[in-house]
Amino acid sequence: MRPQNMDLTNFSLLYPDVETQRAHLSETGIPDISMYVLDEFGLLEVFDLKNTRLSDYFTSDPAVMRYRMDAFDDMLKNPLIARTLNRLVPILSDIFELRRLEEDSGGEEAISYLSSLTEIELYISSVETLHSGFAQVRKNLRSRAFTTLADRIIELAESDYYMELNEKLSALTARVRDIKSVTIGVNLDAQLRPAEAGVLSINPEPFRSGDVLEKILRLNFKDDEYTCIANIVPFGKKQTENQKMALKLAFNSAINEVYKSSLRSWKKIVHEYVLSNTDFLLNLMPEIEFFVKGAAFMQRLLERDCSLCRPEIAPAGERVFVAKGLYNPCVALKIEDEIVSNDAEFDDTSRIFILTGPNRGGKSVHTCAVGLAQAMMQLGMFVPAESARISPADAVFTHFTTGADDTIDKGRLGEECSRLRDIFDKVTPLSLVLLDESFSSTGAYEAAYIAAEVLAAFSRVQCRCLFSTHLHELAARIDEINARARADGGSFIDTLVAGIEGEGRRSFKIYRAKPDGKSYARDIAEKYGLTYEEIIKRFV
Repeated sequence: MRPQNMDLTNFSLLYPDVETQRAHLSETGIPDISMYVLDEFGLLEVFDLKNTRLSDYFTSDPAVMRYRMDAFDDMLKNPLIARTLNRLVPILSDIFELRRLEEDSGGEEAISYLSSLTEIELYISSVETLHSGFAQVRKNLRSRAFTTLADRIIELAESDYYMELNEKLSALTARVRDIKSVTIGVNLDAQLRPAEAGVLSINPEPFRSGDVLEKILRLNFKDDEYTCIANIVPFGKKQTENQKMALKLAFNSAINEVYKSSLRSWKKIVHEYVLSNTDFLLNLMPEIEFFVKGAAFMQRLLERDCSLCRPEIAPAGERVFVAKGLYNPCVALKIEDEIVSNDAEFDDTSRIFILTGPNRGGKSVHTCAVGLAQAMMQLGMFVPAESARISPADAVFTHFTTGADDTIDKGRLGEECSRLRDIFDKVTPLSLVLLDESFSSTGAYEAAYIAAEVLAAFSRVQCRCLFSTHLHELAARIDEINARARADGGSFIDTLVAGIEGEGRRSFKIYRAKPDGKSYARDIAEKYGLTYEEIIKRFV
């Protein structure tokens, strides 16, 4: 009997139901987080997706995030899931390539039959791969995504229907794969010219010349048992186009007869059952790649003894970002030193922060950490912190320094202003904006002036914003900026400071505090031996 509940046409590892999947496909509720932003965060390098874009997977729907987090939780607790899915990916890739080759063949019947058989074999291999893995971990699974997939794969693979199907298909493919030669008969006319040709037999053994032909035709043959009266010249070598076509037609005619006789009775079941289930697995392939890459990323962090937490998803309207022990996961995987974590808190009290401190003091790393936590949550992943409560954002915008190649036409400052104008065209109160060393291309006075205007505007929008800057003058004017912004109904702007210890040593800790007004130029010069005293020593 055919197993029940096997319709997986609309099943998704990413979306809990058809409605949320359709909403995503219609771009409803998809946050604006561009590939450019992801590249700046370092996530593109981490995922390196081959079949889709990472930006396509972001969501603002808490139900979707929780559905994915449940699935990731299963993967982290049961590593066999990831290993099983990793084994499945190359099989599905082979099916993709097989279908591409079939399309390129121009619909040749022999190739089409052979592709169908190969796809059946790959489909069986896919089912067996999934079954062998999920049968071992099924009792440990908790997520709806993987319990649904596991239950249906196990039901399929252990059903009498599938076992019978597998057995018959295996015999069918074996029959075709066993073909080693075809015997073609040629009738001659009165002038001994070829008049008709037909298939006499399909043989499981290679053709052998034998003694009979030698005696009848009185021809001298070599002692090689595989010697033919006339050796077939490989395609493309010393053959005319007519010879190529004749040989091709003869071969195809013979092979097609086998395929037709073997597959005729199976055509309907192959099309309706086997290939439809293959399509289901192919549709899952991009999702599988996403989960495998995401789980591997988080597993590496855990092996590094870094914290990962399942965030509490706050309502979007609260516009909160509260994280304890936050760190940058991409940096954590590239350094051997102890990871320094910090707290971050955006709420009704303060939604906009100016972060100042010494160069190489951790400002940029912390700014990216905030963005990464937001992005990872909206991918449905755990976040790099001890605990977190975060509202979904409708967009994440970055305004980081760019290289000279990006500024040839407009100049550095002009390019920065143009990018900010684009952000203001899209930003809403639900957005997260991250600025790092903006306006570093101009003098302190001009930079502080433009930055104050920009911050006041973001305050009026009331979005979450973190501005990491070398402009200590800007932070010193915070009271003035707040007075202006608050008078117009804007959010309160607060200040953060990257800590520094004795002798200019960076602590990489971020504190909510007033800036101390130091430029830290002296300690930077000392670090690189560029104080007057150190330089003079070179000439003594």
